[in-house]
Amino acid sequence: MTDDSQENQWKTLDKDLGRISHVEYAAAHVARPMVGAGVALVFMVAAGICAALLFGSFPQNMIVVAAAVFGAYMALNIGANDVANNMGPAVGARALTMGGAIAIAAVCESAGALLAGGDVVATISKGIIDPAGVAETRDFINAMMAALVSAALWVNLATWIGAPVSTTHSVVGGVMGAGIAAAGFAAVSWSTMVAIAASWVISPVLGGVIAAVFLALIKSRVIYRDDKIAAARRWVPILVGIMSGVFAAYLALKGFKRIVSIEVGTALLIGIGTGVAVHVLTIPLIRRQARGMENRNRSLKALFGLPLILSAALLSFAHGANDVANAVGPLAAIVHASEFGAAAGTVAIPFWVMVIGALGISFGLFLFGPRLIRMVGSRITRLNPMRAYCVALSAAITVIMASWLGLPVSSTHIAVGGVFGVGFFREWHMERRLRGHRAARATGPALPTEERRRRKLVRRSHFMTIIAAWVVTVPAAALLSALIFAILTSVAG
Repeated sequence: MTDDSQENQWKTLDKDLGRISHVEYAAAHVARPMVGAGVALVFMVAAGICAALLFGSFPQNMIVVAAAVFGAYMALNIGANDVANNMGPAVGARALTMGGAIAIAAVCESAGALLAGGDVVATISKGIIDPAGVAETRDFINAMMAALVSAALWVNLATWIGAPVSTTHSVVGGVMGAGIAAAGFAAVSWSTMVAIAASWVISPVLGGVIAAVFLALIKSRVIYRDDKIAAARRWVPILVGIMSGVFAAYLALKGFKRIVSIEVGTALLIGIGTGVAVHVLTIPLIRRQARGMENRNRSLKALFGLPLILSAALLSFAHGANDVANAVGPLAAIVHASEFGAAAGTVAIPFWVMVIGALGISFGLFLFGPRLIRMVGSRITRLNPMRAYCVALSAAITVIMASWLGLPVSSTHIAVGGVFGVGFFREWHMERRLRGHRAARATGPALPTEERRRRKLVRRSHFMTIIAAWVVTVPAAALLSALIFAILTSVAG
């Protein structure tokens, strides 16, 4: 065999091996989603086995086993969808890598759920239906199962299409639909539903306005100053103090209900004291960090990086403490009704149920969370550490204000509303500056319509998708829940 023919053979072999390697890469890419689905399925089966071992005897435990499986499914979906609202801004601002965000969120969400999660939960989702209206225990269990399954399915669908929706409102819609199917429209507390519907508008608008106000403050007092670093040395400790005070009040009010119940006034005093103390302690730290920095915006981003990471971690802790009930509340209601043969407005959550919720949120975040984190962090509008900081701060302030006013709000709506507020403020501010420059020059035509549309800083397609998903969440979950309740009732009958 000649040298040329041998060389051609080796080239052919190299090409074949290259094709095989491409096939392997393609197969790995296709199989990657299946790995996540497989791990999620294993976790759901493990939750069912845990329920079978810890609860009762046949046939009662079969109902609890099924509820545990769907509770684990709901927790996975909360981790995939809801947690993105806390970590998305920090990742979009590049203060955290995706891996770092997932690790911090998983630890903080689990800690919040297990250490500070409420041990008593309103299983009928804040009084939406009256347990007395569902007289038969079997109907009550079917209603809670339908609410759990419908909410999980809706959140799963929303995650798939890339829309961050409220898991709280999904559970609300599921409970309402099942309650109507079980006991008619009279069983629903419509005054509560009106308050929840009002929160659809109030919470994102309030979150957006507060985020825009803080961004305007940072721009006017720091970014547009001649000596940016000197301005930052003065204002960053103030802003960090505000953040610390707000989160101290937030955690006192919402994060430690299992340990101690604190009134709004006391929580505000705790927040003021913490804020003042942190402000004083931060002054020398910021001065040391700012020493030798160049007088430009990139230097300012470094000063906001650590406060942004801490705020994201604290939001995740508080989210785990409060929203784990969305996953395990209906499950706890089913466990209680199966054990005692009667429905109840509030029940104690068994520790094993809370563990399912905490682990499910963490697994859901790890397996399916990156997609929504990218959506919230970078695909709605561009974020940097200053803008993301304003979003996190507005989320905490809005929740405290809503608690004080007694409004049921969604952390999802608040955080995404903050992102929209930052983006729309930047659009308005840019347009205002352009008008000012044109007026100063007194020359130049107005920009064409296409160019003005191209310069929009908030992506309108994502905006409309998210708003549409918010509007249909409660009715969609309610209709789906009523259908599932009808199926469960017919099968049981």
